[in-house]
Amino acid sequence: MKTYRILFSFFFSLLALFFISCGGAPSETAETEEPTEEVAAPEPEVEDTESAPEADSKSGTLKIAYSDWPGWVAWEIAIQKEWFKEEGVDVEFLWFDYVASMDAYVAGQVDAVCMTNGDALVTGATGKPSVGIIVNDYSNGNDMVVAKPGIESVADLKGKSVGVEEGFVCHLLLLKALEENGMSADDVTIVNTPTDETPQVLASGDVDAIAAWQPNSGQALKSLPGSKPIFTSADAPGIIYDLLCVSTESLEANKEDWAKVVLVWYRIVDYLMDEENMDEALKILSARVSLEPAEYEPFFKGTKILSLDEALKFWAKGDGLDSVYGSTVIVDEFNVKFEVYEEPLDTGKYLDPSLTQAFAEKFK
Repeated sequence: MKTYRILFSFFFSLLALFFISCGGAPSETAETEEPTEEVAAPEPEVEDTESAPEADSKSGTLKIAYSDWPGWVAWEIAIQKEWFKEEGVDVEFLWFDYVASMDAYVAGQVDAVCMTNGDALVTGATGKPSVGIIVNDYSNGNDMVVAKPGIESVADLKGKSVGVEEGFVCHLLLLKALEENGMSADDVTIVNTPTDETPQVLASGDVDAIAAWQPNSGQALKSLPGSKPIFTSADAPGIIYDLLCVSTESLEANKEDWAKVVLVWYRIVDYLMDEENMDEALKILSARVSLEPAEYEPFFKGTKILSLDEALKFWAKGDGLDSVYGSTVIVDEFNVKFEVYEEPLDTGKYLDPSLTQAFAEKFK
């Protein structure tokens, strides 16, 4: 299942043409130049998965693929500030388009990759299993069901048509919206629509509503005056979790180093939780994706970065969306139902909270 992160990469690349006149790419490793107050807005570089060497699980350098979802761009703060070096761990972050990052992981070119819990299952079922060791965030409004004027609620969708890309994460969001309003897919007509075409389809009047992620959901709102979001991922927190997923070989061989990566992540979280840092943070984050801070801020706000206490809560085993375990079971069922892969997975094997829990016990 190629989820909603894909279109973010394409969208940011297009916007770069408008907001960036020139500039070199930032360093992609923890060993960067000394940061300055003004972060240059570089052209995004994308790694070539065909020429990249294979990662050695015992090489001493942890190779991590990351891409432009806000909860993963946040790693750039530690890269710029050289926190990995301060904590004594040798890490190289490699910048990819989202799908290419997963391809690089499957090809063994990196030790870890930033991906959703749903895509971790798909990657494991069809290529190479991994273990999620950090829950970075969950989508908090970037994914939406947007309805045309006159439709004020999900209940008003009964008997109406909805454009959504079947088998993708916003299809799952739509089903969740219907379920929470006592309805099912049988109460609407689902029109299978490529996500990047949903704004045009809504504006044309061919459907009554669409389900899409940013930037398509935002474009849909702009393309049809009077349209409105009637359900978003903020109404179903936990339907999409974003993780750092590590190969089992690298995790076993380098557990102490991965524990240091967890420590650095929570330095990032503490930094982001301090409002006094937000202007600087937005400069760093937006520069990585070649946008202006004001352009990037709405995407960042649609992402819920989890504090340590929040992460520990979501790591607790449970059956619903307020547990990473429960959410991942739900996504697994969805993937099987819509034939993303054939058989249910042992989803618990894809999650390991132990390093986060150990960090909490040591430093809280």
